Formats: sequence, structure tokens, C-alpha cells
Amino acid sequence: MKSDIEEIAEKALKLPSAARASLAELLLESLDYEEDFLISDEWMKEIQKRCREIDEGKVQLISAENALVQLQKKYS
Repeated sequence: MKSDIEEIAEKALKLPSAARASLAELLLESLDYEEDFLISDEWMKEIQKRCREIDEGKVQLISAENALVQLQKKYS
């Protein structure tokens, strides 16, 4: 008899890759929670909004190195 985890994993592996990625992200985020570190509702909404924009391709991410170069050009 399969365990619940094995059954869930078997079903999850049959999902399309984008759905598996979303599920993986959700599971990983659940591990990052620290009870000692409280985030206000406003910040949590902003974080979720930004993550959604990234997931939907509405914003383009750039490397930290590229961001620093752009800032140096802008403020030099």
C-alpha cells in the first residue's frame, strides 16, 4: 500500500511542468517561514503581487550585477 506522500508525488509528477514548478515553489515557500520574523499584511500582499508578476512574465528580472551597472550609470 502506498503512503500518502507517494500517492501525492505520483499525481504531482503527472502535472504539466508549469504546474509542477508552481507546486514546488509553494512547497519550498512553506519551508522558509520563520515564526520569529513577522511580515505585515501590507508587505505580504506586495510580496505576493511581485511574485505573481514574475510568474506571469509581466516583469523582467535582471542580475544584481546588471542592476548595479545601471544604477552607477544613472547616478554617475
